[in-house]
Amino acid sequence: MTPVSTPPAVQVASSGIRDPGSAAEDLANQLLHKHLGHVLFFCSAEYDLAQLGLALEREFAGVELSGCTSAGEITPQGYDRGCITAIGFDRRYFAIESALIGEMDRFTLRDAQSVVDDLLSGCRDAKLAPIKGNTFALTLLDGLSSREELVLAALNSVLGSIPQFGGSAGDDEHLADTYVFHQGRFHAGAATVLLINTPLDFRVFTTHHLIEGREKLVVTHACADTRTVHELNAEPAAEAYARAVGTSVEALSREVFALQPLGVKIGSNYFVRSIQRVNPDKSLTFYCAVETGIVMTAMGQGSLLGAVRDQLEDSERVVGKPLVTIGCDCFLRRLEAELTGESEAVSGFLRRHNVVGFNTYGEQYNGMHINQTFTGVVIGQPDR
Repeated sequence: MTPVSTPPAVQVASSGIRDPGSAAEDLANQLLHKHLGHVLFFCSAEYDLAQLGLALEREFAGVELSGCTSAGEITPQGYDRGCITAIGFDRRYFAIESALIGEMDRFTLRDAQSVVDDLLSGCRDAKLAPIKGNTFALTLLDGLSSREELVLAALNSVLGSIPQFGGSAGDDEHLADTYVFHQGRFHAGAATVLLINTPLDFRVFTTHHLIEGREKLVVTHACADTRTVHELNAEPAAEAYARAVGTSVEALSREVFALQPLGVKIGSNYFVRSIQRVNPDKSLTFYCAVETGIVMTAMGQGSLLGAVRDQLEDSERVVGKPLVTIGCDCFLRRLEAELTGESEAVSGFLRRHNVVGFNTYGEQYNGMHINQTFTGVVIGQPDR
């Protein structure tokens, strides 16, 4: 007798085909099996998203789909661009419930409680594993909404001991429109929340490689709603920042922002606040929350690859050889890797450690919205 092949608990796939229908068919050929319960995907915003959504729903009829647009993809082959990468979860090992937050700016604590209660109820009904210790939350948020902190704070307050991580959707660095996918359509100004319950071991983590510098900058005038800092140390923000990092206002660029970010110390740890752009009035707009009175530190560079290696290897010592690692990697980290010649080394490391995910406009970890970090979950192999 020929032995029956059993699909793994997780399968990964990617497609570089630019036609939406053909790309969806390509992914289905790689992922579909009778126990497939949920597909999580990350795609370039260069696709015709309306057509891609229809094609994915057609090819994966009866299978739940979640995802978002990206600023670069992490595929089973490592870093890529202009493609779609996906993870297929076997329902025998994963109970996955998802919800859409359609209006991020109106999301309240009561809304969060309702969303999480519904997700928990669905996971319990699957009867795969107890909720406590076997469940994590994944959040995908519109990366240009400026409302990530509001949503994350509300969700974090009701998730309790359930760990949470995620990433903000990108659009291939156009900074125009970012989308999340839920129930057959791409949505702007929205977020998706996934609750993932599994008997498999996992570890949620976050890491960055930046180290404390000496230059301190006090935010003396900011608009929190637009994440714009008008003054640092009572000077035009761009002038103060440029001087702190040793360049001119005219030379400020995304490359400078990637290599010389600012950090805010919370407790004993630094969390990065990345600059999005310089405005004509010499104010600076950020990807994360900023407000008058906070102290920012010009951060120095540690080892980008070393920090990722340490975190993943530590996680793998806890859960064993990874079945898959879902990774949310800031697009500015990838830019830094390209600028410093580390891109191939980082890409190869991610490939060898079964990382699949995307380059983000911001990362999320246990209710915090952060920048220039690598966050994710390492999921271990099933017992045989």
